Amino acid sequence: MSTRNHVIEVIVENKPLARDPEGETIHHNLIMKGGYNQVTDVRAGKLLRMTVEASSPDQARDLVKRLCDDLRIYNPAAHTCQVRNVG
Repeated sequence: MSTRNHVIEVIVENKPLARDPEGETIHHNLIMKGGYNQVTDVRAGKLLRMTVEASSPDQARDLVKRLCDDLRIYNPAAHTCQVRNVG
């Protein structure tokens, strides 16, 4: 079976009930002061984009999920981690 490159994104965010000081600062000091009062909440996070050689998009996504768990790319006690195929 041949392989090709797949682009996988990893989104790491604080858990929903955890405070997000970076998001709060962006919301209060930039967005609200800029007059964008329609924005009621901001959550900040990290985006990692990886190019993975694999035989299928599912295989690439599964490899990145495993990598994130095994290498502790995120702290499961404090963060959520979403892994998705984008190309």
